[in-house]
Amino acid sequence: MKIAFSKSALPTEGAIVAGVLEGKLLGATAQSLDSETKGGLARAIATSRFEGKKGQTLLILAPSGLSVSRILLVGLGKAKDLDALGAQAFGGTAVGSLLSSGESEAFIGIDAYPGSTLSAAEFAANAGLGARLRSYRFDKYMTKQKKEDKPSLKKLTVMSEAAAEAKSAFARLDKVADGVFLTRDVVSEPANIIHPESLAEKAEALKELGIEVEVLGEKQMKKLGMGSLLGVGQGSERESKLVVMTWKNADKKDEAPVAFVGKGVTFDSGGISIKPAGGMEDMKWDMAGAGAVIGAMAALAGRKAKVNAVGVVGLVENMPSGTAQRPGDVVTSMSGQTIEVINTDAEGRLVLADALWYTQDRLKPKFMVDLATLTGAIVITLGHEYAGLFASDDKLADRLTAAGKAVGEQLWQLPMGEAYDKQIKSDIADMKNVGGREGGSITAAQFLKRFTNDVAWAHLDIAGMAWGKKDTATCPKGATAFGVRLLDRLVADYYEDKAGK
Repeated sequence: MKIAFSKSALPTEGAIVAGVLEGKLLGATAQSLDSETKGGLARAIATSRFEGKKGQTLLILAPSGLSVSRILLVGLGKAKDLDALGAQAFGGTAVGSLLSSGESEAFIGIDAYPGSTLSAAEFAANAGLGARLRSYRFDKYMTKQKKEDKPSLKKLTVMSEAAAEAKSAFARLDKVADGVFLTRDVVSEPANIIHPESLAEKAEALKELGIEVEVLGEKQMKKLGMGSLLGVGQGSERESKLVVMTWKNADKKDEAPVAFVGKGVTFDSGGISIKPAGGMEDMKWDMAGAGAVIGAMAALAGRKAKVNAVGVVGLVENMPSGTAQRPGDVVTSMSGQTIEVINTDAEGRLVLADALWYTQDRLKPKFMVDLATLTGAIVITLGHEYAGLFASDDKLADRLTAAGKAVGEQLWQLPMGEAYDKQIKSDIADMKNVGGREGGSITAAQFLKRFTNDVAWAHLDIAGMAWGKKDTATCPKGATAFGVRLLDRLVADYYEDKAGK
């Protein structure tokens, strides 16, 4: 779907979208439409339950006095609460309502709302972003879709008195959306399409954006001593990979990079500790952390971020076979620390152990943030509203929380400490890979912390956020790409042109 920007004017064809504040307060576009329809909007609102609450919609077909085919009213909520996320929800809700409506073109009116902190340009740009995010579809394997189920909307024009400024602001946001779409694509693909080799190829394609990409195979990782990562993939016919993506800013060539590390288990059967059959198909998206890192790197490079950044993803397939890792095996990680593998389904932390150690040892970052669909326990704890945050550095934790809140990808910090660390003590090795049912997400984080070597670090457990079971204003159900916008915002707000202060 193409998104364009123009000056405000009533269109002569297609659909038009107008915002209404809570309390049935019409914006300028809605007022003009009401006038042209001789009070038609007011009558329609009066005979409905539409009050302008956030997310409410009211559709008026073949409005009298206008040549447009339909008017869509979208509730904005209260003006004082109308921020960037509200503007995105406005654009996304509009597209969600019109995408498969039969309309090929729509126009969305952006008005000034006293009480809102957004400028006209910011409002329009964010409405455009929300519209694009909601337009995403993953239907490449559907060969018999009914016509009414196929997207019809081809173009959306965002109308604003600050059209030129909005178009400029949207250009940056659009590159971030590109990263989101890349992540949604790779997370949505089935495991016979996205596996360690093919996901590494997707990362290598980022060279077109100016990112340096290095792919390590099993022979190279074995020389590095990555027994923890390699043990996870040894039951699969697919070769495990470690991918290192580097984005360099010419003005900061000597500055330490920010680092993002992703768990990339392209299919997780559980290995010998095999999972129940019901729902196992969902384990195609156990690589969502790696997908988010790849998407975030694409976003940073796409908008030419003024920062040095590295993305490291460990890519494996966890399968049962005659060569698979067994419960009770002891592996030696790149750090030299030994791990007793109690449960082969607690494999993500084994992958991240070597990826984190490699990142801090070889790349010397100013901090590391890892993203992983790591534990089912975090879903029990936080549901599908927040990702779990664990950190060794309070400043980094605070910045991540603020960045997440700004883009609607919320984090909740959980505790860590020595008592939890004791739960992963092994009788025969330096540690074991699980610490029991109690505090399972926390003991997983304690495990990861042992491989950070005192570099500032944060762990995001995104198991409850990587996949959505229902549509939202800006994301259709399915892969969410949680983490892409969060990491981009973290960089933009705190590490770009600020010398890492």
